[in-house]
Amino acid sequence: MKWRRTIRVIHRDTGYIAAVLTIIYAISGIAVNHINDWNPNYIVEKSVISIAPLSDSVFTKQQLLEHVISQLGIIDRVKDSFRPSPESIDIFLKGKTISANLKTGKVEIEEISNRHLFKESNFLHLNTPKKLWTWIADIFAASLILLAITGLFMNKGKQGFKGRGKWFALLGLAIPLIFLIIYY
Repeated sequence: MKWRRTIRVIHRDTGYIAAVLTIIYAISGIAVNHINDWNPNYIVEKSVISIAPLSDSVFTKQQLLEHVISQLGIIDRVKDSFRPSPESIDIFLKGKTISANLKTGKVEIEEISNRHLFKESNFLHLNTPKKLWTWIADIFAASLILLAITGLFMNKGKQGFKGRGKWFALLGLAIPLIFLIIYY
């Protein structure tokens, strides 16, 4: 039948485009599903080290800053600093926060770096760019509907929708319904 060949062509060509977009959305979907277990956009590394303590707390913020910077051998530009108490200072650098207790010499360093591939995928999946990307995402969603519908009718007979296909389609419907009944 000619219509089945047309369905195969539409399904095949749409599928090539949708395959890459599906991978992007799937990577992001896995990452966002586990947001309580890890940060899908950033790698956060924390470490604790010791520096020479200072017994006097009458130093200026700048003197405390210079002491911590020299003790840690930091050459990066300091973006800002804050003195939450007389004996401590927080120092902010690009991608790094340093919290130092000058009385004890304990320094906590938190470094943040991008989790590449995941961050970019999440950026697109969560429609952060808006504008034109919204249209691309909508067209992609429509193409998934088209792929699903054309996929139902690609095979005929026992292997087609009228044969075993209807049972798999019913299973596909049952899975979300069961979870809705249980959790909703």
